[in-house]
Amino acid sequence: MTDQPQKPEGDVPVKPTSASRTTLSHIMTGNDTNLLGTVHGGVIMKLVDDAAGAVAGRHSGGPAVTASMDEMVFLEPVRVGDLVHVKAQVNWTGRSSMEVGVRVMAERWNESTPAQQVGSAYLVFAAVDEEGKPRRVPQVAPETERDKRRYQEAQIRRTHRLARRRAIKELREQRAAEGFDD
Repeated sequence: MTDQPQKPEGDVPVKPTSASRTTLSHIMTGNDTNLLGTVHGGVIMKLVDDAAGAVAGRHSGGPAVTASMDEMVFLEPVRVGDLVHVKAQVNWTGRSSMEVGVRVMAERWNESTPAQQVGSAYLVFAAVDEEGKPRRVPQVAPETERDKRRYQEAQIRRTHRLARRRAIKELREQRAAEGFDD
């Protein structure tokens, strides 16, 4: 495993992490609540996907679709009246895919207290062309020590995703060979 992105092949461009980093902010209202009176997790997940999609599109210079969401963690409930900030950045890039890390922060709309982290997630996006086929993405260039750590952690998550996918495929093939129709 490398600490830095690999050298780009041919004329593949490189973009710094800061080039596509973004924050999406939204005030939570009564329309966003669940039966417990707090903001529904699905509302937060939509904001996470929206912010991550904007970052993926910016980084790749065109359309990018959500391929997977890993480790969506809800740390604290979000309440009506909270101002939610969804901060996203590209952590890692492959040939046509990107991992986008997202941090969800919340603060009371009418208080001057610091925002508190209430969630986080990692999403994988695939850059696609007009026909929906994968297309090449610029490599990400981590700029800070934090960016470099996130890049390394993203490589570990990718390795785990691929290993999990392989193990499941092998198990399904084995069960099919044994005559099980799952």
